[in-house]
Amino acid sequence: MNVHLVNPSDNSFGTAVITPRWLFVLAAATPRSYGTPKLVDESLEPLDPSTIQSGDIVGISVHTGNALRGYEVGNLARERGAWVIYGGIHATLYPEEAFDRGGAHSVVTGDGDLIWASALADCAAGTPGHIYAGGKIEGDQFIAARWDLVDTDKYMWASVQTIRGCPKHCSFCSVWRTDGQKPRQRNFQSVIEEIVDLRRRGFRFIALADDNFYPVTLTDLRLAKAQNNTEKLRNLEQIREERFHLMAQLARLPKDMVFFTQITMEAAEDAAFLDAMRAANIKGALVGVEAVTPEGLKAVYKDFNYSGDRLAQQLQEFRRHGVHVLGSFIFGLPTDKPETFDATVDLALKSGITFAQFVMMTPFPGTVDFNGWEKEQLVKPTLVGGIPIVRYWLIPTSIRPKMFTPHPIMSSDEIRDRTQGVWDKFYTFPAIWKRSRCCPTLRSRLGFIFLSKLYRQMYAGTGISTDSARRKKAKRTARWIARECRRLFHAKPLPDLAVPTWTKTPANALPGLTILNPTGD
Repeated sequence: MNVHLVNPSDNSFGTAVITPRWLFVLAAATPRSYGTPKLVDESLEPLDPSTIQSGDIVGISVHTGNALRGYEVGNLARERGAWVIYGGIHATLYPEEAFDRGGAHSVVTGDGDLIWASALADCAAGTPGHIYAGGKIEGDQFIAARWDLVDTDKYMWASVQTIRGCPKHCSFCSVWRTDGQKPRQRNFQSVIEEIVDLRRRGFRFIALADDNFYPVTLTDLRLAKAQNNTEKLRNLEQIREERFHLMAQLARLPKDMVFFTQITMEAAEDAAFLDAMRAANIKGALVGVEAVTPEGLKAVYKDFNYSGDRLAQQLQEFRRHGVHVLGSFIFGLPTDKPETFDATVDLALKSGITFAQFVMMTPFPGTVDFNGWEKEQLVKPTLVGGIPIVRYWLIPTSIRPKMFTPHPIMSSDEIRDRTQGVWDKFYTFPAIWKRSRCCPTLRSRLGFIFLSKLYRQMYAGTGISTDSARRKKAKRTARWIARECRRLFHAKPLPDLAVPTWTKTPANALPGLTILNPTGD
């Protein structure tokens, strides 16, 4: 009997930017008595069904975007006589759908780190349970990934998680509902040890794959003090202190390492935090800008962000502290107008952000936006190919709309075309070359250009276009760029890099870290 873990995808590029962390975490959570799990990442190459035999166990993690492909994989595996187990955000929200559509024997909801072994044991015994509730485990229970199973030639960046959960409640995001609003921090020792393991293997670019790396804002602290809520204030200060502990240890790792994470816009007001990020070599962060107008920010429950010129100044603050921003913007909000698109790309260029993504409004399950849309559709449901549009992820991609909710003044085609135009304007070669000046060497500038073009092809060319010929061309181009780009991210492995030696420290002092032979010389 073999255990297979499959990351489903409709788009295979031969190379991926970031490792799908869950594959390697569940591989680590698989007891050694089952042998070495077979990992399949379809963003690299499609699954070969002939590798699955009767009696095998196939684990599939699905989010909304890849659920339909995930169900296809599950049905293929079940037809070949395998036990099929689903997990992931989408399976947590819609567990019964995996049984109805994906040939599931079992579904794991919530965190799979600990419950996965139980699901495996029951399938191996021929008595699979229906639902395995993984819940929300504490940070000290997070399992480190099995990086001995990664193909280092296929990925540019590795991924390590330091915290789960987000205290915000943005209307378009489901994280605060699925992962909770209570930040669950992993101990920094485990994080550092995993990063050292990756650097030994030749990864020097690491994504800190967190829901929100900046879980406590200065505003949170001020409000707790104003409310005289000493217990809450003490808890917030502890979370913040642990973040600084982690960054202090990251700063002691080999200086050629580069980290990237995800934070909220409010971090721009926290100079001490940004300086600690820079010292820790956290050189970039995805920041959810979402909208550039007050009306747009209010529509997505994100009016804690600034707009207009103040927004541009806030984004520039990140760069002044050495943190490069990948700005995320949403189009298709009910407050958007035709002029919103030009205003957005102009602000993105003026504010000096390093990368940007421009996505069309999608109501994801588990979000406030989705719940409101679903209620509206109860009155007059829309069908596409016989499938309710509120289950759009089940609609074949060839006929699936790019926009799902009607806009008061613009058609879906107009929004899509204008969004494509924004991608094209932000990622012109002159604009990319100008932004590449942030890189210190010609080689790194070349890497920046390749990565910019790759990002645009992967997320704009294949994600927005409805023209099949354009999508195929975008995939071919992305596959070629990815192959060339991967070489620029390779680093010399440091097999002699020592596992950290942790020393006891006095109360209120930063934990000590000694790394022997940090350069591998």
